[in-house]
Amino acid sequence: RLEQQVVSSRTRHSAHRILACSCGHIMGSFMSWESVESTSPLVVMGVSGCGKTTVGQAIAALTGREFLDADDFHPAADKQKMAAGIPLNDEDRAPWLETIAARIREDLDRGKPLVFACSALKRSYREILASRSPSTVFVHLSGSEEVIAERLRTRNHEYMPASLLNSQFALLEPPHPQEQHISAEITSEPDEIARFVVKQLELRQVAAH
Repeated sequence: RLEQQVVSSRTRHSAHRILACSCGHIMGSFMSWESVESTSPLVVMGVSGCGKTTVGQAIAALTGREFLDADDFHPAADKQKMAAGIPLNDEDRAPWLETIAARIREDLDRGKPLVFACSALKRSYREILASRSPSTVFVHLSGSEEVIAERLRTRNHEYMPASLLNSQFALLEPPHPQEQHISAEITSEPDEIARFVVKQLELRQVAAH
């Protein structure tokens, strides 16, 4: 049963609403802004192995949107570096993030908001991704390092070895309450998580208006 609580508050600069809810075994929370729209682009984020692609594809199917994977936008040099077990640094990631931000804006201008899977581990990375499309909502798939490490043991990725998981968790900055986001635990099935996310977006749009 879906339970929800909406708390409204005002600051000197703006009004905002906080909505927290639970649905089945999925727990999540997010903060609402007036900029949230039915056309808000979605970026499914989290460390490698958390299920970004699977959940992102499920969300895209439910919403009738195109799904894109940020992994496909890495230049060859980045892929080679990661395949060698060397984590990317901020300098490596900057042009990659700018390319994704440009694509999000391009499709939004054409009336086609995207669902993108992208690690978006640090707040500064998310700021770049949303810089051209302020209504962007981040969907953070969270789970323990132990659970995700177990998943990675059975996964064969093109260039992302399981050995880089520790560095990803070290880099991860979970979305701050002031960031436009939805958080969901990964312990449920991907389709269930996708339905949860879509429902929260609907609730958020109502709360924002």
